[in-house]
Amino acid sequence: MMTARGELPRWVDVGLIPLINLAVALVVSGLVVVIIGENPFEAMWIMLKGAVGSLKGWGYLLYYATNFVFTGLAVAVAFHAGLFNIGGEGQAYMAGVGAAAVGLGLEFLPWPVVIPLAILAAMAFGAFWAWVPGILQAKRGSHIVITTIMFNFIAASLVGYLINYWFRPVGKMAVESREITGAYIMSFREVAREFFGVRIASSPLNFSVFLAIAAAVAVWYLLWRTKLGYEIRALGANASAAVYAGIKPGRIIVITMAISGALAGLMAVNEILGVQHRLLLGFVGGAGFVGIAVALMGRSHPVGIVLAAMLFGLLYQGGSELSFAKPDINRDMVVVIQGLVILFMGALEYAFRPWVAALFFRAEEA
Repeated sequence: MMTARGELPRWVDVGLIPLINLAVALVVSGLVVVIIGENPFEAMWIMLKGAVGSLKGWGYLLYYATNFVFTGLAVAVAFHAGLFNIGGEGQAYMAGVGAAAVGLGLEFLPWPVVIPLAILAAMAFGAFWAWVPGILQAKRGSHIVITTIMFNFIAASLVGYLINYWFRPVGKMAVESREITGAYIMSFREVAREFFGVRIASSPLNFSVFLAIAAAVAVWYLLWRTKLGYEIRALGANASAAVYAGIKPGRIIVITMAISGALAGLMAVNEILGVQHRLLLGFVGGAGFVGIAVALMGRSHPVGIVLAAMLFGLLYQGGSELSFAKPDINRDMVVVIQGLVILFMGALEYAFRPWVAALFFRAEEA
């Protein structure tokens, strides 16, 4: 039933309409596959089988989704305050520096001490890299989009410098740090082999997936069960009313950006500690920008973000399998399919809403 004239039920707005958008995106993607001379149903089956047809496929899907949960939550928290944090890439890069610095600098300590400290360092470095644009926005009026995107470039260049002149071992050609010895404990595969003598399917999935679930629950609790969360949402909904209610916008902007940066920084935990076990160039791989699409698709709600991250994990893993099985559908074509999903689920997320609303009005009047 309609809750009010012009207002759709919640399950339609956050459930049915995104499913319609996804279906249209897949139909258009199928047409693209047809144009290049391949069978779209076969291509879809290969993608699904490659992503969810084996334990290895699930491992890669969840590994990708873990990254996207972190960056999606980072964007969503800022969205709720009316801020557009487009700097997840840079915040994750700097978080990688923090994780590597602690992991390498304290490697003489046992891993139960080093790993938690490295995770906290990653969050702190990511928070700082978002806190600075937050200060600039709150104190100087600098636009958050401009400052955060410029900080992406600064962070990428700074990480390259730090690896070359501080982290890279003498005599090593590869632009990467030495291995963080205690980080192996994050890997499911390494733990199963080391402690239980069991060999499991090779995949980059690691204990960061539980950290992603915990982060999603924590964000939900923060936004809908705490005073700070209410202030964040109030500022994003109506800044003038928030000020009238006694909320200080500058304080909320700075705190929100720091939280957002800390969440983006957790992405480095998945990559640096969980998979690579070292700091290296390009480890973020665009996950910060994918997080924007994930937050939009998930309607900035932790549950929706987890589901959207799973979808993109499926597209990434299934797309890789598809490019191997069908050489004519190369990696660029897979990116096109991903782009179409982002287009219909993000930029055109409300394109079909008027038609759906009209159908519900007619059903109600009948």
